[in-house]
Formats: sequence, C-alpha cells, structure tokens
Amino acid sequence: MTDTVNHPKHYNGHPSGIECITITEHMGFNLGNAVKYIWRAALKNDAIEDLKKAAWYINREIEKRRKSAVSTNL
Repeated sequence: MTDTVNHPKHYNGHPSGIECITITEHMGFNLGNAVKYIWRAALKNDAIEDLKKAAWYINREIEKRRKSAVSTNL
C-alpha cells in the first residue's frame, strides 16, 4: 500500500532511488524547493509547470542574494 502522505510515488520514484528530501534538507528554502521541483518534474503529470515553479524559486533566491549584496556594500 502506498503512503500518500509521507512517501507519495513522486517523492521516491526518481531513478536514483534517492528521495529528494535527502538532498534538499541541506539547502536553504528557495534552492531546496527549486531542486525539489526539478527533481520531481518528470515524475508528475505536468513537468513544465514544475519547471516554472523551480524557476520562480531560483529567481526569488537571486533577488534575495542581490538585495543582500547591496546592503552589505553600503
């Protein structure tokens, strides 16, 4: 029986056999979410939507770092 809360098929269906959280829990929120969406894109019905979500988190991280760099250089 599949555990759809803790281990849905798209969580552990990656060809590597590794669950995405094993990697992403060592990253910050934005980068971890971007990797999560990239990792699982081919395992769900709408890969393009997941890749757009990943891009959204990457752009958010870029903006965060850009603002941090500006405030550091003041």
